[in-house]
Amino acid sequence: MFRPYEINLAARYLRARSGNGFISFISLVSMIGIALGVAVLVVVLSVMNGFERELQERILSMTAHATINGYDGPLPDWQSLRDRALENDEVVAAAPFVEGQGVLIQGERSSGAALRAVDPILEATVSRIPELMLAGDLSVLTPGSYNIVLGSALAEQLGVTIGDKVIAVVAQGRVTPAGIVPRMRRFTVAGLFSAGMYEYDRGLGLIALGDGQTLFQTGEEATGLRLSVSDPLLAYDFARQLALSLGGPHYVTDWTRQHRNFFRSIKLTKTIMFIILLMVIGVAAFNIISTLAMVVRDKTPDIAILKTMGSRAGSISTIFAVQGTLIGLLGTSFGVLAGILLANRLTAIVRFLEDLLSIDLLAADVYFISDLPAFVNPFEVAQITVLAMVLVWIATLVPALRAARIEPAKALRHE
Repeated sequence: MFRPYEINLAARYLRARSGNGFISFISLVSMIGIALGVAVLVVVLSVMNGFERELQERILSMTAHATINGYDGPLPDWQSLRDRALENDEVVAAAPFVEGQGVLIQGERSSGAALRAVDPILEATVSRIPELMLAGDLSVLTPGSYNIVLGSALAEQLGVTIGDKVIAVVAQGRVTPAGIVPRMRRFTVAGLFSAGMYEYDRGLGLIALGDGQTLFQTGEEATGLRLSVSDPLLAYDFARQLALSLGGPHYVTDWTRQHRNFFRSIKLTKTIMFIILLMVIGVAAFNIISTLAMVVRDKTPDIAILKTMGSRAGSISTIFAVQGTLIGLLGTSFGVLAGILLANRLTAIVRFLEDLLSIDLLAADVYFISDLPAFVNPFEVAQITVLAMVLVWIATLVPALRAARIEPAKALRHE
């Protein structure tokens, strides 16, 4: 346990007095360096956390937790499979779908898109698409109506709005005397949605289940079942167990596997940024070595006098260890506070800069989302604080031990 005079001396050495103002300036620079490193690390990790959480929420708003598809072609007798799936306690809801790739054409404009045929009532139980509608309603997707609901970016690309017509062309063709002709159908734009994720807003169109079965010629069958389960993080395990219990060849996937590249890249980037910025904190922390070395040199006569008065080597080293720790503690505390405040206001700051500079800092077609969310994880903040203080403590060891080895006779020889 530190004795009061050791703490008092360490605190006094931090304050500038005549003759040692430069040392105090170096101490301030070290403190600011640690604070900046900690603040930047807190902000960067918070942005990565927010991006990951926002991406997860937006993916789950458009896709099911898990999907069971026919292994080789459509899923036969999906109605009975759905009833059996709902008997599982972990399955909250199940909805059939038919999905395929096509090209949407309006006038001279065209765009490739995924066409997903759904039952509006059942689809609302496995996704949040009805909540994402900008115009129209998902209930307009009735069999035989040939209505289509487009993502906002896709509608903008095609230059269409509610009531306009688009032609859907799919790869499955039909044989005619003139050869194979692509299958096509005219649809009426009856709704627009915005998921806030470019992948869906730019590349997805929703049609009625019956219309999709006709367009893709699946008869009464569906491509597969979209499932909502009680715990999305365990979706794949539930879906796999369900597929085994249902029997027959099925292909099972879940939302984490469908978008695993996104989450792997986020995790990898987060790890790399953590290591790099931790090295920045380390550089700032090791500036304390030079600061304390200068203090030890400046206070050599004081150290000699303390030793002649009976101070032990451990007490001398404690004085300078406490001084370095105080520098690190103040820098880390200011850095954590500044990082949390900046992370919580980051979205507003980015929007202000975009309005001020008239630029789009976060293009949705590049970053998949159009804003910059941030989520401060208390565990990570605590981890950063502990690691920063460990680096500071390591940095204080060399000058503190050097001070403890000073011999009074040699130090006072020329005094």
